[in-house]
This record gives sequence, C-alpha cells and structure tokens, in this order.
Amino acid sequence: MSRHATPVVIRREDRATLERWARGPTTQQRIALRSRIVLAAADGMDTIAIAKLCSTRPNTVSKWRQRYAAAGVAGLADKPRPGAPRRYGADVEQRVLHAVQEPAPAGYAMWNGRLLAARLGDVSQGHVWHILRKHRVALARRRSWCVSTDPEFATKSADVVGLYLAPPDNALVLCVDEKPSIQALERAQGWLRMPDGKAMTGYTHEYKRHGTTTLFAALETATGLVKAGHFARRRRREFLAFMNDVVASYPPGQELHVVLDNLATHRHNEPWLRRHPNVFFHFIPTHASWLNQVEVWFSILWRAALRGASFTSPRQVRKAIDAFIDQYSKTAHPFEWRKEHVFQKQLHDSIAF
Repeated sequence: MSRHATPVVIRREDRATLERWARGPTTQQRIALRSRIVLAAADGMDTIAIAKLCSTRPNTVSKWRQRYAAAGVAGLADKPRPGAPRRYGADVEQRVLHAVQEPAPAGYAMWNGRLLAARLGDVSQGHVWHILRKHRVALARRRSWCVSTDPEFATKSADVVGLYLAPPDNALVLCVDEKPSIQALERAQGWLRMPDGKAMTGYTHEYKRHGTTTLFAALETATGLVKAGHFARRRRREFLAFMNDVVASYPPGQELHVVLDNLATHRHNEPWLRRHPNVFFHFIPTHASWLNQVEVWFSILWRAALRGASFTSPRQVRKAIDAFIDQYSKTAHPFEWRKEHVFQKQLHDSIAF
C-alpha cells in the first residue's frame, strides 16, 4: 500500500522568496532545485511528476516536501555535518610552539617540520606545518637587528631627528658617509636559452677582480640630491678632502649641519672645523646607522647600478656611479624618513637605563 505524499501549503511570506530562488541566476543550484520542488508540490503535482519535471529521484522530492512542511523555508537549508572526529587535542598547538623554542637536535642549526614531528612523536609532519602556518612561524626565516648600547642614545638621536624634522633657518642638513671597497668584478652576462625554450637573463657565478674604489656621498635631506666623491682609500685626508669639495659647492658662509657616524676619521677634526665655522658635525649613536639617511641612498645605488653589474676596472665602477647619480638627480626628492617603532623603543630603553 503506497504512502500518501506530504501535503505542501506555502506560507504567504515564503512564496516570493521561493520564486526568487527558483529563477534567480545567482542562486545555488541545490537551493533552486529545492525551491522548484516545493513550488510544484504546492501546485498539486504528485511526487513522481515532480521528480520527472526536476530530473531528480522521487526520494529527493519526498525529502524536501517533508522538510518544508515541517520547518518552512528554513527547512530547505543543509543540516550541519559533524565531519571527521578531531585527531589532535587542543594541547597539541602549545606542544608544537613550545618545542620550537627549545634548542634544535644535536647536529642541526634549526628546526624543520620533520624534526619537530619526530621530537613530539605522536603528531604528523603535516599537522606540524599546519600549526606553524597558522601562527605565522617561518622556521627558515632569519632576521638580524642592531640595538644601540650608546649611553647617550637619547641625546644624540634627538639631536639628529630634530635636524631632520626642524632644521635651523637658512641652514642645510647633509648626511655624509662612505661606501668603501666597492669591487670591480668582471662577470659573463647575457641571455641563456633553456632546453624547454624559455630564456633567462643573468650572469655566471665566476668573476675576475679588477680592484676596488671608495665612494663618499653627501645627501641633502631637503632635496634628496647627492654629491659624490671617489677615492682609492677612506683615510682622514680623503674624508676632509671630500668635505672641502662639499663646502666649496655652496655659497660662502652657508650654514651646514652634517650628520655622521662614529668612524675614527670623522672625529677629532677640530682644526678643520675651526677653519670652517659655518659647518657643524652631528654624530649619530653607535650601532644606529639607520639614523643616517644616506644609508638609504646607498641601498638604492647598490640595487639599481652595482648589483650583478660587470666592470673591468675601478674607473668603470666610478663612471657607472656617476651616471646613476645624474639620472637619479632628475627625479630626486626627500625621503619620507620614518623609524617610529624602533626609535621609540630605543628612546624608552635609553631613558629607562
């Protein structure tokens, strides 16, 4: 004896929703099918006819007739599925994170997923990597930092930062430093055709050395322009010769405030300073090279003009640097210098000390 189909009476507030779902181009197909089944059942069609109309099985039609009759539109949603049981307890994450902080096994400099899984014993390597990714732990990443131990860090850094943010009236602030021993390396360069037809550009790992050169640079913080000098060495005489050229490039009496690091050749130049009363030296704290803006420009120079280039003599290196400076000067602009977090921490530590 066959069972009677579950009668379906659409609630007044549900009909517009069901019709929209049944015809909507962006509706999920399973929701559209269920809506069409309910609308057809409400029109008096039997289960077999609805199954043929919707190209589905009669059991499926009966299921959604019963669901709507019992719970309305809410009954057409999927019921939550429990999924597979959890394999690992909540304590596994803490065990993995704690193990990472321990020294790596003897013979290894750092942990990896395989070593951590072996260390824990009951956790798979895949789950170890899942936990590390979740907490953004990169085992192979190594960061370096340089923390200033200068007891006068607060005083010196405040002096330099004050020059950057509020330079004296009618004065120029210059950041000066050297990039010593820039090597003239001759490398084979060009395009390399791979077996798969692709091409790549680069240079070979073999090279010839053709000597070195030392670059002195002075960066105007107000304009971003750079004045450069090339020397074979970086002794005091080369430093003062470069400073003579820098001072001579400005009108007589122009007040210049020069930011320098604590290299021995930069200090104890009182006789030269007495001859140039309009020049004032300001020294950054020890181990705080990031306070000197010319270091930023050295990084730009290296990436743009020197890294991977081929030179057959120091003269070629100097010409390449000068050519880069000529192009850089066309669009030079002041750096938006910010070291808020590092500076605030160092300043706090220095004051606390």
